[in-house]
Amino acid sequence: MKQEVTLNLSNVDRVTSISKALSSKIRVEILRLLDNQALNISSIAEKLDIPVSTAALQIKVLEEAGLVVSEPLPGIRGSQKVSGIKVKTVHIDIKSMDDDATASRNIKISMPIGNYSDCNIEAPCGISSDKSAISPDDDKDAFYLPDRTSAQIIWFYKGYLEYRFPKRHVDEHGKIRSVEFTFEACSEAPGYDNNWPSDITIWINGVEIGGFRSEGDYGGRRGKLNPSWWPDILTQYGKRYTVMIDDEGSYVDNKPTSKENLKSLKIHEGDFISFKIGVKADSEYVGGLNLFGNRFGDFDQNIEMTLGF
Repeated sequence: MKQEVTLNLSNVDRVTSISKALSSKIRVEILRLLDNQALNISSIAEKLDIPVSTAALQIKVLEEAGLVVSEPLPGIRGSQKVSGIKVKTVHIDIKSMDDDATASRNIKISMPIGNYSDCNIEAPCGISSDKSAISPDDDKDAFYLPDRTSAQIIWFYKGYLEYRFPKRHVDEHGKIRSVEFTFEACSEAPGYDNNWPSDITIWINGVEIGGFRSEGDYGGRRGKLNPSWWPDILTQYGKRYTVMIDDEGSYVDNKPTSKENLKSLKIHEGDFISFKIGVKADSEYVGGLNLFGNRFGDFDQNIEMTLGF
């Protein structure tokens, strides 16, 4: 989904980078070309009647400004770089130069993975802190122990975990325009298996908004944050995923997954926002789930919710 970028003059590097990118007629023409379609470098060069090297250089400037995103895709003669526009609008507030003015447009809350409010899981399962296992493997009762709040890695075969994020002080910031969740996760295989797909589902305020397929339970190297006692033969790390909801719909890693939006999900109602993640029994691939805290895996973060205003 295309982003809406709002800046003020305190964002010096980003403002100058975007201004530079938009100061060229060729780069503006490239943005017009990419408005409704993704194109490779050769196609851009052909449509604008410019050398391929020039097109590649201009795309690089637009990428550095965060206006364009490019991905390598397979082609007839090997992979090719395909570019698409990344932003919907860019707003620069020249009058407001206070860092707090920009910061106040977002509220971020970090939720430790052990602080779930509800769960319903099936073994194989387990829960560990960064110090030691909280209980023996496959002990479902451990998911209700007080010590669960210290969890840094949680795994299970089927079921879900629900987290309730507070909406304190929201009224002071205005109307919510977007809700974003980020987290590190992967499938759950015996030991680990880099080719072990699992269909993972997301619910917001009790409503299913889609999900994603984890391709594996990743191992073969140490997770960057894993404690030394954690065995090499077990799950080591995951991938970071982003779930976002706005007025138009729901998205996972910028890909539309549902028409459910802020209004239909009743984001503006109640005292909390419910984020539920799990594996349904009727999924095509029932391959379990691993969730990582800020002291396990590759990413120094818990489950984070960001409210945009």
